[in-house]
Formats: sequence, structure tokens, C-alpha cells
Amino acid sequence: TAQRKVLGSSQVTATVSATTGNGSTNPVQNPYAGVPTTNAVYATATALLNPFGNAPQIGGVVNQIFVKVNDMEAVEQVQAEVQNLLERNHHIRPGEDDDFTVRSLNEIAEASENASRVMTLLLAAVASISLLVGGIGIMNIMLVSVTERTREIGIRMAIGARKRHILLQFLTEALLLSALGGVTGIVLGIVTAQVLSVLAKWPTVVSPGSVVGGFAFAAAVGVFFGWYPARKASMLDPIQALRYE
Repeated sequence: TAQRKVLGSSQVTATVSATTGNGSTNPVQNPYAGVPTTNAVYATATALLNPFGNAPQIGGVVNQIFVKVNDMEAVEQVQAEVQNLLERNHHIRPGEDDDFTVRSLNEIAEASENASRVMTLLLAAVASISLLVGGIGIMNIMLVSVTERTREIGIRMAIGARKRHILLQFLTEALLLSALGGVTGIVLGIVTAQVLSVLAKWPTVVSPGSVVGGFAFAAAVGVFFGWYPARKASMLDPIQALRYE
């Protein structure tokens, strides 16, 4: 039965420890999930109570109980056994809410992963909006540049420049603008990460892959939003461009 598995089985060993009101933690090696209940937890602290019941009260209450299973395949089984045992010792009837919580590291890791995924999506959305605004800004700058340099474009075409030369010229300028913005953003990001690491004690890691990827993406944004102004410049009529005032 489940009672025998928890209180007497030696199929799986688990380390049980409890955190008392004064913060002390005392581990004990026992078969399965905290067995036997009369020796599941021991401590020299005055504020400690056997977490699984059926044991003399040493004094005070236990805030947390930690169970470390040596066999990872038995985590879910041990968790279920601990849940059932605590429900019996707390006299919780079917349908009633538990006055305790049993969680495994798998659940904690999954919750952390979900939170990280949501944060990543949020940051990606903010970055996408920033890239869109930056790309539109590059396109506007290049359109103004094309308008102000219309006569220059006409002169270049008159002395032999082809459309692809004009196109490449303005694409290169757009690429340089976006690359400059990308480098500035990377430097500011690294500095901000270091400041947070020192002031807020948050561990930060700047991977080379993210730096290269960010720079490449910034360059791609410059080429994408610079294509229309460059194309417009390359399609100008040389005669009309020379007459432009």
C-alpha cells in the first residue's frame, strides 16, 4: 500500500530536510519520501516539528520541507506519496483545499521557463517596434538625401554612372547608418548589462551570438528600408535631375 511505500520502502532513497522558523535546515537520509516518520527530520533547533506527523513534537513549526530523490525517474511518484501522506496527517478530507503545497523542481523549472518565454516575447515586441521606427527614420533620411542631391545624381549619370552605381551608393549609405545605430545599441546594451550586474546584483551574460545577430539584423533593416530611396534615386532622369533647383 501507499502507507508501506512511504513508511518502509527502501526501493528509492531520498534526503529530507526542513527549514524551521529560525532558518535552520537539517537534512536526513531516509528510504523514499521521509521515512520513517518518527525519524524523518531531526534538529538541535528548538523550533522544529516532525513534518510528517506521528512523531513527538520537538517544538515550533516547520516552514519548508525539502525532499531530494536519488532516482530522477521516481520524482513524480515520491511527490504523490508525500502529497498523500501530508493530507492524511493534516486530516484533509476529499474535496477540501490543502493547507500546504507540494512542488517539484520540474514544476518550478517549467514555471521559470514560461516566465522567461513571456519576457522574451515582450522584449521581442518592444525591439520590433524600435526597429520599425528606426527603419522608417532611415528611409525618411535617405529620401531627403535623394531630394537634396538630385543635381549630384544627374551629374554622376551624365558622366557615365549607371543605375546600379546610384543604387549601390545609396544602399551603402543606408547600410552605414543602420550599422552605426547597431554598434551604438550594442555598446549601450553591454554597458547597461554591466551596470545592472553591479548595482542590482543581477547576473547578466552577453553572448557573442547575440551581438553578431543584433548587428546583422540592424544591417538588414538598413538595407530593407534603404531600398526604396536608393531605387528612386537610380530611376531619376538625368536631364530632369540636372534641371532640378
